[in-house]
Amino acid sequence: MDFPSSRFAAIMGPSGSGKSTLLNVLAGLDRPTSGTVRVAGVELTELGDRQLTQLRRDRIGFVFQTFNLLPVLNAEENILLPLSIAGRKPDRDWFERLIDTVGIRDRLSHRPAEMSGGQQQRVAVARALIARPDVVFADEPSGNLDSKASNDVLELLREAVDDFSQTVVMVTHDAHAASFADRLILLGDGRIVHDGDAVSAEQALDLMKSVG
Repeated sequence: MDFPSSRFAAIMGPSGSGKSTLLNVLAGLDRPTSGTVRVAGVELTELGDRQLTQLRRDRIGFVFQTFNLLPVLNAEENILLPLSIAGRKPDRDWFERLIDTVGIRDRLSHRPAEMSGGQQQRVAVARALIARPDVVFADEPSGNLDSKASNDVLELLREAVDDFSQTVVMVTHDAHAASFADRLILLGDGRIVHDGDAVSAEQALDLMKSVG
């Protein structure tokens, strides 16, 4: 399975179909028991733990359903955390563009507890993009949000592809969320049962029903 650059892929499937496992393997968070995984031409299964950590830091962004922001850091510090860990200075022009795109300029000094769920997820998206990774993996990024915040975050991921030429791979159970993608992959019992161009939310629901 290939994920071309500058494209947005959505992975759907019933509970237990292997969506999150697949995403974790693709992102190098879990090691596959067989097969190979390549990110930007680098074979993940051949890397040691330290090399794998460095590759994830430099080439992979991850957006979690639960945000995973550090509560003691404010929004700006959370966004810049991947660069801080890597000992890299931020590109201030890129940072300014990102925070305007995600719409949290007036929340930069706020800690997570002082922000809504939608604002926290916008911060998480900016954090995933700040290091200009080769690919961004998103695990149910809109799952804990209300409908407006959900749409905002999904539009941000769409903009990351269209405006920033990022590659986004998203796991979701939400047919509406999947409709933002270019490509829809449907899993059933750990196998790919559909792989094609993205469809409307209604068509995605029909596909989901077909695999139970």
